[in-house]
Amino acid sequence: MIRNWILSVGSIIFGIPFVLIGVDHFIDPSWYEPIVPKIIGFPTFWVYASGFFEIILGLGLMFQKTRRISAYGVALMLLVLYWANFNMWINDIAIGGSKFGTEWHIMRAIIQVMLIIICLIIAKYSSESSTLSE
Repeated sequence: MIRNWILSVGSIIFGIPFVLIGVDHFIDPSWYEPIVPKIIGFPTFWVYASGFFEIILGLGLMFQKTRRISAYGVALMLLVLYWANFNMWINDIAIGGSKFGTEWHIMRAIIQVMLIIICLIIAKYSSESSTLSE
């Protein structure tokens, strides 16, 4: 019971930033466009697409019925979107008018891994809690 409450509240708190950042992709796409790898082209499309998935998956974390699949989806999304962060690091691309040093990029990579781990934990316990409640 308490574990389910913690999972629910934690998943909502974890999902909110994804929704807010996703919305920001639509409000200010030009902020994100510079880090889209040139090889895939169409940066505005990819910014909108990633924003859409951040909103949908972030919302999905907030509801028990969609939490497990959304947690896996967010983990996959974070893995795929790291390509943009890696592109920013390797090509020394400014975002929001700022360039970041190696230490910042290493910390960003560590945070990305931690976020993926949190998603996998949410998915695991969401799976167990849905089995327990059946």
